[in-house]
Amino acid sequence: MKRIVESIAKALRDRGSVEATVSPLPPDVRIDGKRCLVTGANTGLGKAVAIEFARRGGHVLMACRGGHPHAGEEVRRASGSDRVEMLRVDLADLRSVHDLCDTLRNRQVVLDIAVLNAGLMPARARRSHEGFELMFAVHFLANRVLLDRWLADGVIRPVTAGDAPPRVVFVASEAHRSSGPIDFERFGAFQDYGIRDGLKYYGLSKLHLCTYATELSRRLNPDAQTRVAVHALCPGPVASDIAREAPLALKPLLAPIMKRFPSPARAAEPVSYLCCAPDPGTRSGMYLHILREKRPSDLATDPANGARLWDVSEALVQRYAPVRPA
Repeated sequence: MKRIVESIAKALRDRGSVEATVSPLPPDVRIDGKRCLVTGANTGLGKAVAIEFARRGGHVLMACRGGHPHAGEEVRRASGSDRVEMLRVDLADLRSVHDLCDTLRNRQVVLDIAVLNAGLMPARARRSHEGFELMFAVHFLANRVLLDRWLADGVIRPVTAGDAPPRVVFVASEAHRSSGPIDFERFGAFQDYGIRDGLKYYGLSKLHLCTYATELSRRLNPDAQTRVAVHALCPGPVASDIAREAPLALKPLLAPIMKRFPSPARAAEPVSYLCCAPDPGTRSGMYLHILREKRPSDLATDPANGARLWDVSEALVQRYAPVRPA
């Protein structure tokens, strides 16, 4: 417990010391008519991002497991926009991930902006529907399946010269820097752990995500042209319910710390920048820690790691979630 409290307190101290290199998006920047999908949009950071996009004129698709329909109604009221709808998906169940993709394909949806935000931090190891460790499934594997399907189905369409590229933004974490190397020999194997090691596996799942985001950017943009702008970020600590599964004995210790965390609306600033500002639409592979651009860890940016992660995760997708015929 002490380790968890110390880690959260460190995150709060680190936020105060992060020097911004980009500015928050001015309120007059518009994304009128752009179709935006946000996972985990029923609460916390995802909900704040959905409100921000709707307020700026976007057509927002809130893809989430819970919160139907009241979370959508709250986003409509807060943004003053009725261009908000909710789609059901459980990222811990790859059948549900495919169902969402089928819905988007059948409706011929083309996304301009996709924010892969959904996240969790279970108190103890749990299995996804397919038997994977839950954070591995939700933070990484489900996102891999989503992007595979969206690219295959034309939901995300790489552009040619002169057109504005779609943007894919992954909500990662600076915790990826705390992880050791990925064990490719046991990649995807279920790992049992208790509360003492939860942060370790959280960091590992975010290393998987950062490595994948970097490799996806390389593969979609092999030369100087940006066909799909792929970015990632750590929003810093957020006043959200990500630690909702913390043990009862720990919650009194967490409460005074969590109250000092920035609001979801403030934490959404780097997401809005990557999704809506002009500069991130002209290049790919950015990583922001709050509003400071920096390089992800050496493990996450190593091309050999990226290529191997791509191959081993592709094998898992083919085995557990093969692409459905149209």
